[in-house]
Parts: sequence; structure tokens; C-alpha cells
Amino acid sequence: MENKKLKILSAKVISNKMDKSATVAVERLVKHPVNGKYIKRTSKFHIHDENNACEVGQMVKITQSKPISKTKSWILIDSNEVQK
Repeated sequence: MENKKLKILSAKVISNKMDKSATVAVERLVKHPVNGKYIKRTSKFHIHDENNACEVGQMVKITQSKPISKTKSWILIDSNEVQK
């Protein structure tokens, strides 16, 4: 069995109103194909937060996992990441 490298992303918590779940936003820069400028693109994910440790506005680290529910397939790794 191969060891797959897991994706680890840094994200900002935008909602924590659910029990054991939170919504995070991941920003990335994408180069425009015609004019070459960099554009911010945002993806929103639902994450599994077992201890309800996330606060809105906090930067966290998340990783992919097997699907936990219909919309959750990411889990919280570290909620103590330094604020930027």
C-alpha cells in the first residue's frame, strides 16, 4: 500500500455556527490567461471540527479525509496557527 501525500491547506474560518463543523475559505492566486495579472480565487469548504475549537476570523490548517458527510471531506489539523 502506498503512502499518499495528503493535501494540507491554510484557511480562514468564516462560520462556526454548526455543531462539530465549520466553514472555511481558502484563497489562491491564479494567473489570468490573457493579460497575465494574478487574480484571487476563493473556495469554501465545510470542515469537521470535533471539539468546536474554531473561532470566526481564525487561520487554521486543514487536510483532506474520507467523506464524513454529504458536504464534509476535510478535517481540522491545527487551530492554533498564528494570525496574519
